[in-house]
Amino acid sequence: MLITIIELLVVLLALYLGSRYGSLALGAIAGLGLAILVFDHGLEPGTPPTNVIYIIVAAVTCAGILQASGGMDWLVQLTEKQLRKHPERITFYAPLSTFFLTVMVGTGHVMYTLMPIITDVAIKKGIRPERPCAIASVASMIAIVCSPVSAAVVAFSAISAMNDFNVSILQIVSVTLPACLVGVIIAAAWSSKRGLDLDKDPEFQARIADPEQHDLVYGNTMTMLDKTIDKKSKRAVFIFAGAILLIILLAIFHQILPAWDKVVDVNGAKDVLLPTGKTVSPASLASAGIVMAGVTEKVAVTIDMYLVIQIIFITAAALMIIFCGAKPKTAVADNVWQSGMVAVVAIYGIAWLANTFFHAHIQQVDEVVGTIIDNHAWTIAIIFFIFSVLINSQAAVIVSLLPVAYALDAPGWILLGALPCAYGYFFLPNYPTDIATVNMDRTGTTKIGKYVLNHSFMVPGLIVVVCSTAISYLLSYLFFG
Repeated sequence: MLITIIELLVVLLALYLGSRYGSLALGAIAGLGLAILVFDHGLEPGTPPTNVIYIIVAAVTCAGILQASGGMDWLVQLTEKQLRKHPERITFYAPLSTFFLTVMVGTGHVMYTLMPIITDVAIKKGIRPERPCAIASVASMIAIVCSPVSAAVVAFSAISAMNDFNVSILQIVSVTLPACLVGVIIAAAWSSKRGLDLDKDPEFQARIADPEQHDLVYGNTMTMLDKTIDKKSKRAVFIFAGAILLIILLAIFHQILPAWDKVVDVNGAKDVLLPTGKTVSPASLASAGIVMAGVTEKVAVTIDMYLVIQIIFITAAALMIIFCGAKPKTAVADNVWQSGMVAVVAIYGIAWLANTFFHAHIQQVDEVVGTIIDNHAWTIAIIFFIFSVLINSQAAVIVSLLPVAYALDAPGWILLGALPCAYGYFFLPNYPTDIATVNMDRTGTTKIGKYVLNHSFMVPGLIVVVCSTAISYLLSYLFFG
């Protein structure tokens, strides 16, 4: 038992150091922990989540090419028009804007372009920017579990299928999207009343008494409306949207997917027809001492959906390069592709480390938490949340913990209900989107408090996660329970 505790501490220390250094260190330091477990403690290395990683690479490449084509600028421009048309509703429209942008492109990092505009609209209307900015940042991240092209959703579907809970991407989104959308709206309603208006805030008024600070706050106008969007950029958006729609349709009508006849070894998995005309199960024959090993059959094998997703995304990326003038070198230099590749490395290292540890100690884990999961399966949501605070990645949470949860016999519908809790990294304000939001609010109202945890994102984040999880559990129970 002592050795198990030491190995668990190795895992936790690797996660802590990785999150402290950030970026590529998440995966790299997890790899260091893996090396210690394998070479020093003699644990058998687990299996890295290659299928999930391949999907993420394909999706991130497609989104990066969309950004390089200028298509993302068009989406932001369309969003800005709506925000400026109704500035008095910025606290509600801003989070809805970042939420749906993330749902469409699969990454919350699209909010970097939109956040200065949200701040500008709020300032021009005299609204405290903290109100829309904090909830908009939270909304952009919780939406990851609602996007049909996000790594977290794809990973949940793929891993669930491997554990006999066949839930499609569309079915996952049909639960998480309405649940998280309601959670965002509730948090926005709370945010609309937080803090003082700018003209009544003594701290802000003292700040703008300095002419330089006054010019900084009111002298700049952040806008995308003056940028000309050409037809090629708009065409790229339609190609990207078409790829998403095609993936959803093929997930629904999977019977139209290509299939090939293959001879497979069923190993007695099928019932056997005896010469007498009676059909018996292989289990019955085995109980009589007859083992039907090596039984083969020619069957139609349909292409796996995870391969379909990869093919469609890389095809869409190619079409945007050829017909929309997207430059691959520009895509590689932009934040969407870079943040996606950082996520790939993080998932690669963290999931491999976690898989190695849990595979070696699944019996001990079952003894410690198995009874709790059996009697109170909903508590897996708390584990998701805590793990997310440590590693800053919903996809890594899913890839690392979902196989363990299934191994502990947690029901699939419970795990689907807990999916919003994979977003817990707002708890510590060290994630790039939160830091960027603080820096982009030039009024200083969006901030990290003196005691770290009393920051602008805490209450909106808790409201969103708690409400979204409660509704997600209800919907998942109604659909699958």
